[in-house]
Amino acid sequence: MSERTDENAATGTVPAPRTAPLPLPPRTMPAGPVDGDIAGEMEEAYWSVHDGAAAQATVRQVLVRLPRITRQIGELAWRADPRATTAVVVCQLVSAAVSAFGLIASVGVLQELFGQGPTPDRVRAAVPQILLVVGFLALRAFLEAAVAVAQARVTPKIRTALETEFFRLTAHVRLEAVEDADWHDEVYRANDRGLFYARQIVGQVVSLASAVLTLAGTAGVLGILHPALLPLLLLSVLPVGAAAVRSARARFHSFKRWNALQRRVRVFSWLLLDQDAAAELRSDTAQQALLEEHGRLITRIAEEDTRLGVQAALSNLAGRGVGGLGTGITYCALGAMLIAGWLPLAAGAGAVLAIQAGQTSLTRLVEVAHLVYEHAMWVDDLLAVQDRCRGLQLRTAEVRAPERLKTITLEDVSFTYDGKEAPALNDVSMTLRAGETVAFVGLNGSGKSTCAKVLAGLHDVQRGRMCWDGVDVRTMDAQSVQQRVACVLQEPVHFPFSALANITVSTGSLTEADPERALAAARAAGADQVIANLPGQWDALLSKRFRGGQELSGGQWAKVAVARGLYKHAQLLLLDEPTASMDPPSEHAVYEAVLRGRLREDQITVLISHRLASVVDCDRIYVFDTGRVVESGSHDELMAHGGLYTRMFTLQADGYRAGQVADPEGAAR
Repeated sequence: MSERTDENAATGTVPAPRTAPLPLPPRTMPAGPVDGDIAGEMEEAYWSVHDGAAAQATVRQVLVRLPRITRQIGELAWRADPRATTAVVVCQLVSAAVSAFGLIASVGVLQELFGQGPTPDRVRAAVPQILLVVGFLALRAFLEAAVAVAQARVTPKIRTALETEFFRLTAHVRLEAVEDADWHDEVYRANDRGLFYARQIVGQVVSLASAVLTLAGTAGVLGILHPALLPLLLLSVLPVGAAAVRSARARFHSFKRWNALQRRVRVFSWLLLDQDAAAELRSDTAQQALLEEHGRLITRIAEEDTRLGVQAALSNLAGRGVGGLGTGITYCALGAMLIAGWLPLAAGAGAVLAIQAGQTSLTRLVEVAHLVYEHAMWVDDLLAVQDRCRGLQLRTAEVRAPERLKTITLEDVSFTYDGKEAPALNDVSMTLRAGETVAFVGLNGSGKSTCAKVLAGLHDVQRGRMCWDGVDVRTMDAQSVQQRVACVLQEPVHFPFSALANITVSTGSLTEADPERALAAARAAGADQVIANLPGQWDALLSKRFRGGQELSGGQWAKVAVARGLYKHAQLLLLDEPTASMDPPSEHAVYEAVLRGRLREDQITVLISHRLASVVDCDRIYVFDTGRVVESGSHDELMAHGGLYTRMFTLQADGYRAGQVADPEGAAR
């Protein structure tokens, strides 16, 4: 640190600017992009990374991936319900065969109708074939219904199995994984899109298989009628397929574009609807400014929608034109074969039916193939996240944490967060004993909360070691360590459960409680009056998301959180700024109860606080600075030492003395 910086720190003056002074701002400025792509300035959302992927994939890429995707979904379906999966496969195969036989029977009907003799005789001769066609159609309808029933049985089971495994794995990953932003995005993407498309893709794969089998059956029928009809099928369906590919890509690209535009306008629509922004928005009378910008954006989005719609219509027209040309050439060739006598008229009519069925199947195949290709990416993400989570699970071991804890010892403990160069903890050593109340104090980012997380077993030490009763914690089962620790945080979780469940959840239960223990914890934390004033009291739901649910203030939630920590009856109680949102009387009552009125000989209590008046009665105070413990001792010892603690305490104390300020050295005057 430079001498100039040291001087500024000592005197408390504002450092001189290191850059040129900020110039005056302009009188007018745009609220957002004025020209160009209005969606171009948006960051890629974690849930949209695969949107439009099918529009960018080549036909070869789609075809290469489809067998692997089909096998992957088949394996998931087999694990979920083997019988239903078998039923889907068998019924699909039989349905395709029935469809082919139906085409052949239709040719038989045409042969009878186009035969020699009086019309009534030809119609009567065709009746058996007509009945056969009707029978095939009825059988196919039955088989398709059977496929739908089996699919309805297997699809929810796949979703349930994947969702259960997903949340089981993510709920037990180590804390450092949860704190990683990339992992956070991956997990939310898997949850939002992966689980959704895992359900959708089953039906899509079934439709894909149906289209492939129908196309194969059509080709088989044409081969039976005349081998020369197979090239005509290709001539007919390839242009249709090319047009369908182009149309599908344009549709996927349009969807991605539309999604980006909607995200852009929601920046403003969210502000107009957000509950947290409502008060300031009205106080600033900024509604009209936001409405004007919102109107400008939705006008441009409407223009974009029109442009995309026109493009889609023209693309569709071009595709149908190409397909029509291919079909026209096919029918001309078919007519030439009929004139040359290569085919009887009935076989030619049957070929027309088969070619039309093939075109329909191929169009459906292309559309579903693109859907499956894109949606499979989300399912792959889901499965990849599950695999990654399996490698991030909490440590399991036969050694359990002691039920009665006597000492916790930190020996030269260091810890550095991923992506950070400076260690959050650097060679920290301390000994905590049962029956003691210990305080961690220091500036923001000094390492207090990180040390608390290490003590709680939420982070493993990276250098040095932490021992519980002389045993290295890294040899113990991680969950057993965490079960011996109660954490009360500055921003506690607002569980959308009953008031009682909000307390008992600290023991891993939402449905069972120790009544006497719950009441004692609520009284000690000052939460008893909060709960007593709620409709339903212990049964009151603490969430406005439920009908009749109640919402608590920040201070009330803090009291419930303290009660939750006390109810756990843990060997180590960590209080990280637990009273930051409480009024002074409530804060005083909590500290009286937690730090002075209910000390347990078998419990270690650690308090993290910026309000140094609350730590004066602690047995030992550890002062953190840039990841190190720079001072330790009782309040009196630290004040006598005249170091960092003395300066911080005196600065706070002087703030409560009317007409007095602190001198540069931290002494009152």
